[in-house]
Amino acid sequence: MIFKTMKAALVTSALMVSAAQAQQVVEWWDFLGGGDGVRMKTLIEEFNTEHAGEIQINATTLEWGTPFYTKVQTSAAVGEGPDIMTYHLSRLPLGVSTGALSPITADDLAGVGLSGDQFATANWEAAQVDGTLYAIPFDIHAIVLYYNKDLLGAAGLLDDAGIPIGLDSVEGFTTAMETLQTNGAEYGVSFQSAGNGTNWRIFYSLLGQQGGSFIDENGDFLTDDNFDKAVNAVQTMADWVSNGYTASDVEYPASIALFTGGNAAMHINGVWEVPTFTDLHAAGDLFEWGAIELPMFFSEKATWADSHAFAIPNNAGNELTAEERAAVMQVIAWMNERSTFWATAGHLPAFNAARENEEFRTMQPNATYSVLAETAFFDPSSVLAGVASPVYDAIGNYVYPAIGGEMTAEEAVTEMRDDLDNQNY
Repeated sequence: MIFKTMKAALVTSALMVSAAQAQQVVEWWDFLGGGDGVRMKTLIEEFNTEHAGEIQINATTLEWGTPFYTKVQTSAAVGEGPDIMTYHLSRLPLGVSTGALSPITADDLAGVGLSGDQFATANWEAAQVDGTLYAIPFDIHAIVLYYNKDLLGAAGLLDDAGIPIGLDSVEGFTTAMETLQTNGAEYGVSFQSAGNGTNWRIFYSLLGQQGGSFIDENGDFLTDDNFDKAVNAVQTMADWVSNGYTASDVEYPASIALFTGGNAAMHINGVWEVPTFTDLHAAGDLFEWGAIELPMFFSEKATWADSHAFAIPNNAGNELTAEERAAVMQVIAWMNERSTFWATAGHLPAFNAARENEEFRTMQPNATYSVLAETAFFDPSSVLAGVASPVYDAIGNYVYPAIGGEMTAEEAVTEMRDDLDNQNY
């Protein structure tokens, strides 16, 4: 009996060891906080439950922005990066230039049934550097125009479906803001006029709507008629401030407070604020509101956009085995298949099937601005561009002062162009 008991114990122990060896542990880094962080933790917990004994994600959240990308580069260089990480597509050129990212191959995609035609076209293109794929898009996040339905309705600026009218063109938007102020709004629109983030996103959208390019094929900034288009974009934003349609030198939280407090009838910000307004309204602390794609002020539809994506570090001397890489790709595919849930944070799923199903089609206000998947104007592909980059710094150093009237639009664009060109060579 003792022998049989010992034998049974040994067999059980061997099975446990075998199961432990079979399970792949995927080391994961992200930079997601707030509502994004809560939703990603939910997805990770669901994945781990579904894949118990097979694949488990061991997740770590790090500081957003420059600290995250610096840590990725230094960790990958010594083979100590994670197996998978979230990554902004706008920062891919820098990651590729430092050798921190592993290309994602056709075999990687085929192994989990993924292909480029399953994603929004511009999104998939933004995931490539010089024709090589370095990330799998997870979402599209862009700026949108939030609006107070009560104020716009009273001013006669809503159609029967509650969608704003008369805003397309600089002149139309100006007239609408004047009408709203005549009807009691302190400001026609609010946005973070201080700093660089929102100012870059609006400026870049206005440049794209004129058919402009921030960087040409040679890597030079704002060449030829793109310079004049950039000046026009900055001047448009400066006019909103100088004419009193929006407040000058407003920080991010204050820009939101102007809208939620009813002082500003409209608000330009990222889709990531949808949960904020949704929660306030549900608590009875906010008016009826909506969100639409940024109006077409000029000749073309274009709105700044970026993506949270999944990338695989190129860990020097500690590359993934075939089995580990297959597990990482399973995580990526699973996350995209469940990304309709991720859209509740305001984003658009990059994965077409998650954006085209009935659940998303009835998700508001996301479904209303879902056209952004077709009009998204992704950041220029440059080591100097993207989140927390020298381009952002240049916007803060030159465009921000111009919007506040401290320098002319032409001076701002000249200084910005020369600064970035000097860093480029």
